[in-house]
Order: sequence, then C-alpha cells, then structure tokens
Amino acid sequence: MVKFAHISDVHLGGWKQGPMQELNFASFKKSFEICIEKKVEFVLIAGDLFDTAYPPIEILKETFAEFRKLYNAKIPCFIIAGSHDYSVSGKTFLDVLEKAGFCTNVTSFYSDEISEERNDKIILSPIIYKNVAIYGYPGKKSGLEIPDLRRVKLIDAPGMFKILMLHTTMDKAKGTLPIDAFECDCAPKADYYALGHLHIDWQYENFVYPGPVFPNNFQELRDLQHGSFYIVDTESNNSLEKIELKIKDVEYLEIEVKNSTTATEKIISEIEKRNVADKVILLKVRGELETGKTSDIKFSQIEEILKQKGAYFLLKNTHDLQTKEIELEVEIKNDENIEGETIKAYSEDNPSDFNELIPQLMHSLTTEKQEGETSESFSNRLMDEARKVMGF
Repeated sequence: MVKFAHISDVHLGGWKQGPMQELNFASFKKSFEICIEKKVEFVLIAGDLFDTAYPPIEILKETFAEFRKLYNAKIPCFIIAGSHDYSVSGKTFLDVLEKAGFCTNVTSFYSDEISEERNDKIILSPIIYKNVAIYGYPGKKSGLEIPDLRRVKLIDAPGMFKILMLHTTMDKAKGTLPIDAFECDCAPKADYYALGHLHIDWQYENFVYPGPVFPNNFQELRDLQHGSFYIVDTESNNSLEKIELKIKDVEYLEIEVKNSTTATEKIISEIEKRNVADKVILLKVRGELETGKTSDIKFSQIEEILKQKGAYFLLKNTHDLQTKEIELEVEIKNDENIEGETIKAYSEDNPSDFNELIPQLMHSLTTEKQEGETSESFSNRLMDEARKVMGF
C-alpha cells in the first residue's frame, strides 16, 4: 500500500510576464505545501519542471528553496525530464537538483549504468523505494521519444507496486489531433502510469494525466482556470484525489468590435459590469474593423481602468481582430522589382513619411537566425534592428 503525489508540467519560467510568472511559482509552491500537509510518502514529477533545460538563476534559486522544504520534511521526489527541460546532451539543471540531494532523476540515474538495449529492446531498471519500483523514460522534442517507447521493456520487480513515469502523448488521450502517439495497449505492464506532457486532467484505467500545475497560456487559463495534481492512495476507496490549485480567479471577456474609435469605450463599458477585483483578466477582442486600425484601441487606458478596479493582471488576445483588407490595383511593369513598385503605388495612395522606412524595415526582417541562437535572442535582435530603422 502506498500514498504519493503525481505532479507534472510545472513549466517554471514559461510565463514572460512577471505577475503571471509569480502565479505560476505560487501554484508550484502550494503543490509542495499540500504534499507535506497530507504526508505523502513521495512525490513524482513527470516532466517539464522547468520550461527550458537552462532556466534563469532567479527561478533556480526559488525552486531550490521549495525542494529544500520537501527534503526537510523527509519526502523524496522522483523526476523525469520532459520535452521542455530535456537536453540532447543529457545535461540539464535537473542534474543539479539531483546532486544537491533534492530529487532522483529516475531515467538519467540508470540510463548509463544499467539500462541497455537487448534484442532491439530498451531495458529500463527501476529505482526501488520501500515496496515500490519506479521506472521512467524522458520526453523529447517533437515526440521523438515515441518510437523508443515502443521498444521499452521493464526489468521485473516481483511483489512490488510498479510505477512507470512517461512524458509523452498517449493514443487514447490525443483525441482527433493528427499527431503520433504511444499506444496504451503497447505499454509495459505497470500498476500506475504517471503521465505528463498533455495539459489535461485525464484518466484511462491506470493511465493518468494530472493536468499542469498552472495553465501555460491564454487559452489554457480560459479552459482550465487553474492548475491541479493528484494524490494517489492505494488504501483509499477513491484512490485518486484531485487537488485543485486555486491561486487567482480568472475573468474572461470576449468582445466583438467593428469600429476602432469606439472600441475602447465599448470594452471599458463591459469591464464596468464585471467584478474584476484581484482577478486575472482575459480580454479577447475580435472582429473585422470597418473603420480605423488596431492601434487606435487604447489598451493602456483599458489597463489603467482595470488597475483602478483592483484587477490582478490583464492578458489580451487580438489574434482574431483584423482590419478590412485594402485592395491594391497595381500595374507591375518590372517583374524583378515587384516589392518596390507595390510600395511606390501604396505610398501614392497613402502618403506618409513612414513609407520611406518600409524598404529598410523589410530588409531588416530578412535577417536569418544564426546557428545556436535561441528564439528569444533572435526575436530581440530583429526588434533591435527594427528600432534602429524607426529611430527609437
């Protein structure tokens, strides 16, 4: 008989906005506090503790402090890498946590010394904790772990409660998504499958996704509202207890606009009808603007109104907000200079000093990503080039 916590997809560092990053960490902190309060025997983290294999130092310092509390409570933690905190080199900051004695990376601990391929099979050895055998295999980028999982075999641990930790997409959980998935029927036999990767609360027999510790984007906040994890107690009649991690309430507003000059007033009017105090506000603005442009909507004024009403933070989504398409009738005389002639024709119909900058901006956006450069660094470099052109 055993009692343990199943946590996954924490994604520390995933949110770039400071207030949302704080909520993410508060949710993670609360999950450990509940584990200590409920006196679980151990904790499983099924991948993506961090949003990257190399998280910022400030996030590491705060994370170490929480793991120390779990360590001081004498609750061991077993972990695998996910598709975000996995590294092809095998070296990640999960290793630092392990060397500090705060957790055991199930896969990395055994992969070099005991696990080996035999007859085209990947043999996983367990880590033994009391009467429990814990196996694990990490998630990889783009689902590359799935072909490996079809070759996995477990070294038997007779008489023990067997847990297999996986960070992957299971076929019965993917729904209609056109992606590769690991077949539940092909999984090695275990008493509990501690899954991560899909941000859903899902169970099929003894396969379980606990959902993320905190929603990781706008849509997840709308759908899930908050994070969750599971406590598994094999002695209880209801062996799975869902723990909801409610940190802040979420208020969702979806507003359709057609005129950008009246959009700000319309949005503020809707906000006045809502109780937004201490809530995360999800504002989705959609529609086709028949007059004006998106930049006419005064989001800074909207944000100030929300601040005055005590809202915690505003997240806005304008992906479905479009301006009415302008049809340009351009006679192209030189096929080799289509861009130049199009810009010239547009400038004649829409005179502006800004038009002189368009060719330079287009040129700056042709910059290519350098080998080894992160997406964030590449984006910042593009923005810097654009700012130079604009004279900012």
